[in-house]
Amino acid sequence: MYRPNNMEVFKNTPAWATNWRTGMWAYVFHRISGYALVFYIFLHISIIATSAIMGPETFDAVMEYLHSPLFLILDILLVAAVVYHGLNGIRLILFDFGIGIYHQKQLFWAAIILTVIAVVAAFVLVSPAIFGH
Repeated sequence: MYRPNNMEVFKNTPAWATNWRTGMWAYVFHRISGYALVFYIFLHISIIATSAIMGPETFDAVMEYLHSPLFLILDILLVAAVVYHGLNGIRLILFDFGIGIYHQKQLFWAAIILTVIAVVAAFVLVSPAIFGH
């Protein structure tokens, strides 16, 4: 009787496809960052609008709370989502025009590297406010 080893059990299951290539990861990250940005926009608008309606004191208190270290770190994650989503969107537009089709993996990794650079730059700029220096 044939008995698969542990690695064969997990190959290409619906829960985890082990044959995902770079293009699939680019698609998944693009989809996640897009949903995160839509969620952020609705949340941002609702918080700002609600606090503005409740008066200047409430608005000022909300703005002060949103400048706490936790929200500054979330702003760095926002930078990551915006930069990756934008760069990957440009990558997809180039593909629509037939540019770079044979360099998908390199363009994906270029988008990831530029996103990491943007996140590091954002952290350097925001770190004095996070750590109170």
